[in-house]
Formats: sequence, C-alpha cells, structure tokens
Amino acid sequence: MNALFTRKNNTKLTLAARLLIAIVLFLNLQASFLFMLTPDAFVPAFQLEGVPGRTAVVGYGILFLMWQVPYVFALLHPVKFRVSLWQALIMQLIGTVGESILLATIPGEYELLRGSIQRFIMFDAAGAVLLLGAILLIWQQDFLQDRDAT
Repeated sequence: MNALFTRKNNTKLTLAARLLIAIVLFLNLQASFLFMLTPDAFVPAFQLEGVPGRTAVVGYGILFLMWQVPYVFALLHPVKFRVSLWQALIMQLIGTVGESILLATIPGEYELLRGSIQRFIMFDAAGAVLLLGAILLIWQQDFLQDRDAT
C-alpha cells in the first residue's frame, strides 16, 4: 500500500487526475448527504410531498452514497485502480444519457420536475467531463512512461 504513495507513483499528472476525481467525488458526496440530511429541501423539486417524498429523497441520497465506491478507489490511486476510474466515468455517462431520456418523457407542463432533471443532467455531464480529463491525464502519463522506458 505504501508503494502507492511513493514519488515515482505520484507524478504531477497523477496528482492532477486525483484533483479532478476529488472534485467529482466531493460534489457527489455533497449531493448525497444533502439529500439524506435535508430531504425536505428537495421534495418539492420532484413534485413529491410528505413522508413518501422525504423517503424517496433520502433513498436517492443513499443510492448516491453507495455509487461512490469506485470514485474512492479511483481517487486513492487512479493508475493502480484505473478500472475504478473507468467505472466512475461510465456511471456518469449512464446518468447523463439516462436522465436525458427521462427528461424527454416528462411533459412540458411539469416545469419544476423538468428543471430538477435538467440539473441532474448538467451535474452528471460536468462530472463525466472531469473524469474524462482524469483518464486523459493518466493516459498521457502512461504514454510518457512508455516513451521514457524505451
């Protein structure tokens, strides 16, 4: 485990990739905990109410939390846990595409609900861009290491 944190295994590119992953992880965890701890603030945005609405929003928060596992491993070391970084990117892309499809099914008169889904789309798309940036940094690091080894 200590080898993960040696200077050789933590180039500037790896640290930059970690920063991008950390931003996405932080924002995802923030959303998770806000949904779990203050569900009443979000219930109306989903056009829900009462105990069922609070329960649904807290449930979303729990789901957001459990979905962060690959992000944690990717943050720990994006080179060694490269698969986790790819999993996180795929999850963000699934969210962006799935929410876009969902948005297309919501009638126009549900402006508040459509606005909530649009925010999820922007949130997930921004996360996907940051994670793609992290993957490109790791790819560049691999390329440079391969070049230097020859």
